[in-house]
Amino acid sequence: MPKDRIIAFIDFFYPPFSRFMPEQTFRYAACGGANTVLGLALFKILLVYVFKLENVELGFYTLKPHNAALFITSFVNFGVGFLLMRYVVFVDSNLRGRIQLFRYGLSLALNLTLNYFILKVFVEVFGWWPFLSQCLTTVIIITISYLSQKHFSFKTKKNIEQARPDDLVGRGTRNSE
Repeated sequence: MPKDRIIAFIDFFYPPFSRFMPEQTFRYAACGGANTVLGLALFKILLVYVFKLENVELGFYTLKPHNAALFITSFVNFGVGFLLMRYVVFVDSNLRGRIQLFRYGLSLALNLTLNYFILKVFVEVFGWWPFLSQCLTTVIIITISYLSQKHFSFKTKKNIEQARPDDLVGRGTRNSE
């Protein structure tokens, strides 16, 4: 199965990092890093070779080339990222797949909005080169993304059997004494 091969490949490189970070964080860094490289490569290809650094006319609206590249890249990264996060990184999550997908989509919407505005400031206000701006923006978004995915999109709910007695006080269940 492809997911097992991906996990085995990533875990092969984990031992030297095991003293510094949990396995899940390492897997997130590996999968997120691969997805980020894919996104940056696709961003540059779209920006330079497809849109040729020229505005993209949609008929009813004109997109700047860096914004068009950002939106297309985001949709590709959404699909690849969700699959990696669900099946490789956050495998212990017991939320239903459709809930994970919905929450991942909300996280993407937040990240895309932040990415858009930060990229806009870097390129259109500061006058920085779009690819460099996207690289810097990515560093900011990665931190926000990890936290939102770990604690929202793919969180693990405690089962009543797993919960400590103190966790159940005040939640409609009794502590057995």
